[in-house]
Amino acid sequence: MGFGRLLITLGLVLVTLGVLVSFAGRLPFRIGRLPGDIYIQGKNSSFYFPLATCIVLSLLFSLVMWIFKR
Repeated sequence: MGFGRLLITLGLVLVTLGVLVSFAGRLPFRIGRLPGDIYIQGKNSSFYFPLATCIVLSLLFSLVMWIFKR
């Protein structure tokens, strides 16, 4: 019974992520281009580190894992 619930939950998460990716262009914010992401562009090179995106995704995944543990 526990394994079945896990598969159903993972399926719902995958469907939700698929819908979000499909409609990502219409969202008011862009994952990976949030304020707080570091982007440095030089004359011949560029550096991009999605700091704010990493923090937001980490908080989101932590919340999801905390909910599933209960």
